[in-house]
Amino acid sequence: MRARNSTWWWLAAVVVLHLLISAAHGAAHDGAHVPLSFAANLFIYVVILAGPLVGLALTWPAPALGSTVVAVTMAASLVFGIVNHFVLSSPDHVSHIDAQWRLLFGSTAVLLAATEATACGLAMALARKERSA
Repeated sequence: MRARNSTWWWLAAVVVLHLLISAAHGAAHDGAHVPLSFAANLFIYVVILAGPLVGLALTWPAPALGSTVVAVTMAASLVFGIVNHFVLSSPDHVSHIDAQWRLLFGSTAVLLAATEATACGLAMALARKERSA
């Protein structure tokens, strides 16, 4: 990227915010004793937590590639979160969380979806800008 434009700075801010919200959501998972499979944990650590950070770091040497990585990992995170928190009837569904953890769990699930959708859109816009430059 020739110069860090405002889209990149917004993307970076949303990726960092997503990481912070993920930490709060993880605390709610632990507090509510929500079980996750090995595959789900692997997806969370690789795609949801590390993926956007790796993509953001890649925007320095390879802006189009890095922003594409952010877009893909955030889109995958969004689908994973919506399906697991709001669609499937499982211990990870917001309505099945213990009452004392439900507010934190549910609000962070919604905030994760919002940051994932926002970051995905920003990353796609950035990738488009870089490919046309």
